[in-house]
Amino acid sequence: MRFLTIALVLFLFVACQVEKKTENKPSYQFYLGTYTDGDAQGIYKCSMTSDGVIKEIRVVAKSNNPSFLAFDADKKHLLAVNEVSQNGVGTVEAYRIKKDTLEYISKSSSGGAHPCHISLSKDGIVAVSNYSGGNIGWLRIGQDGKLSELLHLSQHNNADDTSVLSHAHSAWFLEGSQEVMAVDLGTDELWQYSFALNDDSLNVTLLNKHSLAKGAGPRHMAEHPNGKYLYVINELSNSITTLNKNERGEWQIGASISTLPADFDGESYCADVRISADGRFLYGSNRGHNSIVIFSIANDGSLKLLAHESVRGDHPRNFSLTPDGELLLVANKNTNNIVSFKRDKTSGLLELASEIKTPSPVCILFE
Repeated sequence: MRFLTIALVLFLFVACQVEKKTENKPSYQFYLGTYTDGDAQGIYKCSMTSDGVIKEIRVVAKSNNPSFLAFDADKKHLLAVNEVSQNGVGTVEAYRIKKDTLEYISKSSSGGAHPCHISLSKDGIVAVSNYSGGNIGWLRIGQDGKLSELLHLSQHNNADDTSVLSHAHSAWFLEGSQEVMAVDLGTDELWQYSFALNDDSLNVTLLNKHSLAKGAGPRHMAEHPNGKYLYVINELSNSITTLNKNERGEWQIGASISTLPADFDGESYCADVRISADGRFLYGSNRGHNSIVIFSIANDGSLKLLAHESVRGDHPRNFSLTPDGELLLVANKNTNNIVSFKRDKTSGLLELASEIKTPSPVCILFE
């Protein structure tokens, strides 16, 4: 009997140690883009446990202002913009993903100054948004990860008011189509393009322009998983505008809703927007109010305010959900910290998990 008791105690001890090790084992890997005008050196790779504790942050590529990152379709290569202006243009870099580092492959012109966003189609077309250049640069990445030269340049302008400066802030490949929706903060418009690759040339056609409220300052966008709704977060008006797809497949501007509490009277600017994989919740970041706003999404695409969660820092420029939707990470640029939150998949609400200091975090990209 005594032998069985000792054996049981030993078994429970070993089981607890195994469980403890499992809990502390890194479960997520992500890349971090930064601004390098301070202590940051370039692109970092980070490890995080399943309970939201970031265990490791290390430099994997030294780069100049790699402020936005993206993978190609098979996640063998990582692309980064260099948000700079050298002789009036910025650049795009391509890296091969290795186990412990990023291997530099090539660099190409972005077509305009201060590129701030990059996205890729499944067949390797690259769209780069140049904020100061006011245009979208189009390139292609090969299977070997090498970038082409600039294939096309879509210059934005406002024909009705030439004093309005374009500030292309992001461009998004729409699911199930050969179309891109470019978001322009300067002209308060969404520029809808189609594209077609012919051998080594790229044909880009402007299909439509969708005008938002004057002074809205649209910045980023998220597409609902059902493909029927687009949500644009407006930096200057602190709001989210819904676009609905009608029966003819055309996008129409819908309602807008504030991202701030009704009693807030300070200065704030929106930054990023995300939708949960199940399409039930939408999240947006407020820089100034320094919060993540949480909305529920109804079947008709309308939004209902649920809560505001403090980001425990200043200037949440970018945030991201883990691939399984269990956690949400926020990059607070001005306070040099990344904060992780556990996400309740039923209610959509967030609960603080952990935080860590890191220099000038800007973009979080999960593997």
